Amino acid sequence: MRKITKDDALKYHEMGRPGKIEVIPTKPYSSQRDLSLAYTPGVAEPCKEIEKDPHNAYRYTAKNNLVAVMSNGTAVLGLGNIGALAGKPVMEGKGLLFKVFADVDVFDIEVNETNVDKFIEVAKAIAPTFGGINLEDIKAPECFEIEQRLIKELDIPVFHDDQHGTAIISAAGLINALELNGKKIEKLKVVVNGAGAAAIMCTKLYISLGVKPENVLMLDSKGVLTTRRTDLNKYKAEFARDTKAETLADAIKGADVFLGLSQADVLSKEMVQSMAKDPIVFAMANPNPEIAYDLAVEARPDIIFATGRSDYPNQINNVLGFPYIFRGALDVKASKINEEMKKAAVFALADLAKKDVPEEVNAAYKSQNLTFGREYIIPKPLDPRLITTVAPAVAKAAMDTGVAREPIEDFEAYKVKLLKRMGLYDKLVDGIHQRAKINPKRIIFADADHFKVLKAAETVRHEGIAYPILLGRKCAIEKVAEENNIHIEGMTIIDIKHEDEEQRRKEFAEILYDKRKRKGLNLEEAYELMNNQNYFGVMMVETGQADGFIGGYTSKYADTIRPAMQIIGTKDNFEYIAGMYIVMTKKGPFFFADTTVNYSPTPRTLVETALMTADVVRNFGMTPVIAMVSYSNFGSTREGSPKRVREAVKFLHENHPELLVDGEMQANYAFNTALREEKFPFSKINGREVNTVIFPNLSSGNIAYKTMNELGGAEIIGPIVMGIRKPVNVLQMNCSIREIVDMAAVTVIDAQDISK
Repeated sequence: MRKITKDDALKYHEMGRPGKIEVIPTKPYSSQRDLSLAYTPGVAEPCKEIEKDPHNAYRYTAKNNLVAVMSNGTAVLGLGNIGALAGKPVMEGKGLLFKVFADVDVFDIEVNETNVDKFIEVAKAIAPTFGGINLEDIKAPECFEIEQRLIKELDIPVFHDDQHGTAIISAAGLINALELNGKKIEKLKVVVNGAGAAAIMCTKLYISLGVKPENVLMLDSKGVLTTRRTDLNKYKAEFARDTKAETLADAIKGADVFLGLSQADVLSKEMVQSMAKDPIVFAMANPNPEIAYDLAVEARPDIIFATGRSDYPNQINNVLGFPYIFRGALDVKASKINEEMKKAAVFALADLAKKDVPEEVNAAYKSQNLTFGREYIIPKPLDPRLITTVAPAVAKAAMDTGVAREPIEDFEAYKVKLLKRMGLYDKLVDGIHQRAKINPKRIIFADADHFKVLKAAETVRHEGIAYPILLGRKCAIEKVAEENNIHIEGMTIIDIKHEDEEQRRKEFAEILYDKRKRKGLNLEEAYELMNNQNYFGVMMVETGQADGFIGGYTSKYADTIRPAMQIIGTKDNFEYIAGMYIVMTKKGPFFFADTTVNYSPTPRTLVETALMTADVVRNFGMTPVIAMVSYSNFGSTREGSPKRVREAVKFLHENHPELLVDGEMQANYAFNTALREEKFPFSKINGREVNTVIFPNLSSGNIAYKTMNELGGAEIIGPIVMGIRKPVNVLQMNCSIREIVDMAAVTVIDAQDISK
């Protein structure tokens, strides 16, 4: 990322609508009735209900999802005491982060008041508006008193992020760093450089987790806080120690942990070299750390290093905490955010860093495979799992400690609700995965010596979707696994060209020869084909040694389909096969067929495609509503592909009257129910939303799904091969890990259905 200039920053804030946040309506407002309900006279009714019971404000207003970001601008990060108004861009930015990461609405409140009592009066006076208050950029020591008094005197969560945010995130990093270097928290010698709000609260949290108070040395701008000093306020005095150390160089000798919340370049290479074995250095001065990353690593190769910067490993970023902490607190209508809730966030973050990282996170940070280790001890801010990890942990802690006014009864349902709130949940895909997990099957992964395929295999095993069987060169698979920290222990690896597979190749060749000997194939050619992963893998499925096969990551579509047709063949009562894509849109899933197989289908092919697609849609728990599309409507063109579609529809109406299908029709009439009902009131599918589209030829189907993918922003699952007697599916060449995982789940469901 290129360096952000002053001009970049100013243009960003000025362009279009100035600032970074706005208020938008959440209810209809287009008619007079809507306005009467929104304001007068309708608004009187919820007012009266709230007057009867103040708790009804959570039911009838936005209170429960509204947080005040309050500041007086006395300690704006990196800028100091710049005043309330000058700090407003920061508070707006905080509001943006709340909304983007956790869908929490924010009013930023800049209070031009430095007197503690008066600031507290303002906060208490406006508190009825909000479900919580996030204090921001208020200098120490005033911030301590403001937060403590507001927590005591208000019945909504109050949280000073400058105090607790860094503490929570860095504590998660500390827990994981200790797991990596094997040190015990109660034996740590900790040096804290900085004695402001963040430094003090980090230290207190570390102590609550097990650090011994006597093992902590804290420094301010004048040196070590010692019992000899008479200039310490009551907050600093708590950390004064009877020690001879006076400077940072004195304090850090033999230290296990350095926590920096001070200023750039105060920690030298020599100081780092004087630390104990496997030192942990959290250098979080902003914008430049107490020591540069390259110097720290050069000084101590055994170091575990973290900063607040995104261009170094292990960014300690408060956005990992506050959006989700408030989300969890708001969702149980908590009266406060207590220590147990903060610790729950700590352990949730620490645990998440040890789990497999989603592909989209790796892509966002230009990494192939982030894995738990010295350069990945805390999750990345763009990890979509944060909301379903931290918020539920905080909510549960609130319930366990008695500060939740509306407990959550079903946490799995709550996680789905969170995903829906963030637009991350897809009912169909989740259903496919959940159904696959009920009865996992043995699925062969061809091309398993490629990173994405191998990572997908690890994922499906870890998530309980399938039992992977890996096809590929064993040495190459093991090398890829080792280089990328992919766990393949216990997975079956089949190297088809290895001498151990000689007998199986011969047996498979004889079976293939018997199937194809009257179709031009001799035994020698059959044996040679068994050196091909697609033929070998499909034969494993045919002989019952596996339940399904997915291939095609490095080969053409036809090169995977051909072995399936030659070895397994079509399902009973079908002459043809077809390909289908699931097109995931904002309006829901659509099923497009045929998109991959039949260039110029006959009416019979179209009939079978429709019937096969309907079976798949039903298998995914949906009722198929099928539009058979063309460039004409219900006979307006007499010849060509419209005629073939029309004949197929006629056959389906006569022989499968239970099927909701109609055509031929143009695509706009297929997707626009009102328009279809107006122009063609006789259509069999009127009153229904189309979810399945059968195209008149391969060209139109292929163009349609790819256009939806590239221009419409739709996600694509497929191609799903329909009509093969046993589960065989084809990957798109060089597809994503997520797509491979989805296809594995689809293949498992197909295998489940066949096993019945």
